[in-house]
Amino acid sequence: MPVNYTPPSPESLLPVAGVLLGTAAAGIKNWTRDDVVLIALAKGARAAGVFTQNRFSAAPVQICREHLAAGGETRALLINAGNANAGTGERGLADARHSCAAVAQTLGCAAHEVLPFSTGVIMEPLPIDRIEAALPAAKAALAGDHWFAAVRAIMTTDTVPKAVSSRTRLELGGATATVTGMAKGAGMISPNMATMLGFVATDAALAPSLLRSLASEIAEASFNRITIDGDTSTNDSFVLIASGALAAPPIRELGDARLPALRDALLGVAQALAQAVVRDGEGATKFIAITVEGGRDVDECNRVARAIANSPLVKTAFFASDPNLGRIVCAIGNGASADLDPQRVSFWLDDTLVVDRGGRAGSYREEDGQRALAKPEIAVRVALGRGDARTTVWTCDLSYDYVSINADYRS
Repeated sequence: MPVNYTPPSPESLLPVAGVLLGTAAAGIKNWTRDDVVLIALAKGARAAGVFTQNRFSAAPVQICREHLAAGGETRALLINAGNANAGTGERGLADARHSCAAVAQTLGCAAHEVLPFSTGVIMEPLPIDRIEAALPAAKAALAGDHWFAAVRAIMTTDTVPKAVSSRTRLELGGATATVTGMAKGAGMISPNMATMLGFVATDAALAPSLLRSLASEIAEASFNRITIDGDTSTNDSFVLIASGALAAPPIRELGDARLPALRDALLGVAQALAQAVVRDGEGATKFIAITVEGGRDVDECNRVARAIANSPLVKTAFFASDPNLGRIVCAIGNGASADLDPQRVSFWLDDTLVVDRGGRAGSYREEDGQRALAKPEIAVRVALGRGDARTTVWTCDLSYDYVSINADYRS
């Protein structure tokens, strides 16, 4: 079960004007649940995306990039679970294009206005005929309050649905914007952009260039701050949608007084989703926040934080509540720049000083470390002692169940 995460209720997920969601069962895997999501957007809606940097990027990722690069409106999204359509070559690209054409015919829009997304098993042909056959049922189910059904339909190894809503009153004109988002992901998570799949929508209208800037900024501060196992997926996609259905003038520039409140709401939803992915990490029993400060630049802090977060030795020690904290010292050294002076480095578990300027703190006792590691939520803070840069990465422990889940994933 996820670490200190309460899944949303259907009632807690607020409809976003101009966004309709419908689900259907295509039978992509040997299950009976819905596994296809169709999202229809109002005329004038815009979307921006940030995608995986994995060189084996999936066919739907390639098509999404192509359609977004062309500019113009986005009128629909199609998401399927159970099959990633990755490592499928030219056939995969043809299937992704075919799915866009099928959605376009179903909804009466252009194929380039459709964004396709897939998640699941890699290197298996996409059952495009089943997905196409499910579209009429998904269209019939379209409704603004179907976020909960949609997030359940995109789950794979997730144990719980991950979605959240927020409302913010814009400073000018008194309009209240709504933000709702959903995500899926539990393993193969070390995003070099976002999580496996994440979607955040608002009814506010945003200029396309501003929307693209916000998508990158928000991904970097949320989904790019998480890691479960150090593996970047072929299908990672984060999409920010602005339906423009709110009765308020569009936000066109960074200096608009309404933007800070909306940006905070969008970022809050994205960070909640990103942390939910970690809390539901495959086999996770601990949620760990790793903050590295005092670095020369953010890149250095990020390298050290990820060296700690991705170390199997560190992660298994967290799982066992074993204060074998030399593993963290080793990870810091592996991630640090060559010219880092260890005599300037200190680190803490929660409020307990473990290493003080390069050596074991005189006040540190092993029972203090064990007490900190036994908790379901753990904070690690590292001070590099040579600058003002700072970053935080969220991760989880590595348990027996992680091996079991991934050993049995295809069966």
